[in-house]
Amino acid sequence: MTTPFYVSPQQVLADKAEYARKGIARGRSIVICEVLEGILFIAENPMRTLHKVSEIYDRIAFAAVGRYNEFEALRVYGIRKADVTGYSYSRHDVTARSLAGTYAQQLGATFTHELKPWEVEILIAEVKDKNDPDSVNRLYRVTFDGQISDETGIITMGGAAEDLHVKATAHYEKDLSMSEAFCRIVQAMANHVSRPIKMADFEVAMLDFSLERRCFRRFDEAALTEIFGASQAEPERTGEEE
Repeated sequence: MTTPFYVSPQQVLADKAEYARKGIARGRSIVICEVLEGILFIAENPMRTLHKVSEIYDRIAFAAVGRYNEFEALRVYGIRKADVTGYSYSRHDVTARSLAGTYAQQLGATFTHELKPWEVEILIAEVKDKNDPDSVNRLYRVTFDGQISDETGIITMGGAAEDLHVKATAHYEKDLSMSEAFCRIVQAMANHVSRPIKMADFEVAMLDFSLERRCFRRFDEAALTEIFGASQAEPERTGEEE
């Protein structure tokens, strides 16, 4: 009788993690940041109908990088869970925290027990409620192995996320308006990939806390071109100006 081949559990998990990271790194980048109007999502995505950012519930949105078929299944699952929870109990019971926890359990279980891990990294965002002065924006990042973290400010995911984070952070301030943040981050992303800027290559959406109930909105190419063009036309501010 032959002795079965042995691989330590640590090595198995390390190989799975490396496999998942390589799959995620092949995806294009997403930058998520807090702005004065809410939470802004900027994704490199030239496809017009296959979205990497989408609405989950009233004030909750979903962003993901990695294998499209896998994170699309997670997105649909999240929408169904949110709808059932809101219908069965209350709309206030649907939160980004609860959804992120559910995703973390699912991804963690797959990573531990299945041969192939999910090649995805996702972010669940919930914009603050304008009717509640104590509410704040909630940003939860969930990785392929089920780890969950509470984020603030600016987050980058996808290919070469660490390098992009350094470039984007250098141009980002928390109190920027949507248009200012968009133009600065697009410039940082263009410098990161070293190619000309095309608004058609970006998928941009926002959770706008000033809207009633459903706070998710998308920006089409014409709106993005207008925003970016207006920013480029503005004169540079000098230290002498008050």
